[in-house]
Amino acid sequence: MLIAPAFANTAASAEASFMSFLPMIAIFAIFWFLMIRPQQKKAKELRAMLDALQKNDEVITTGGVIGKVVKLNEQFVTLELSDNVEILIQRVAISQRLEKGTLKNNK
Repeated sequence: MLIAPAFANTAASAEASFMSFLPMIAIFAIFWFLMIRPQQKKAKELRAMLDALQKNDEVITTGGVIGKVVKLNEQFVTLELSDNVEILIQRVAISQRLEKGTLKNNK
């Protein structure tokens, strides 16, 4: 008669231990949707922008340099900063693409 109540208590404790993990699972889900997911989305958009680069696109580098794309290959981009001034940078150093005519409007 004393054994039956002991087995009943162990089943309830297993259920209670699962319920104690539920807040941790909820915190992880919130962390995922507020922190990790937006970062992955932004990285995907940046990759798509870098893949879509074409000659004569106007871009800004991560260092703040503004130029026009002259040559492209898989890893490097040649930017024209002004007349007869070109630099070679890594493709991943480009942070954003500008609208056409931005360089002419700012000269």
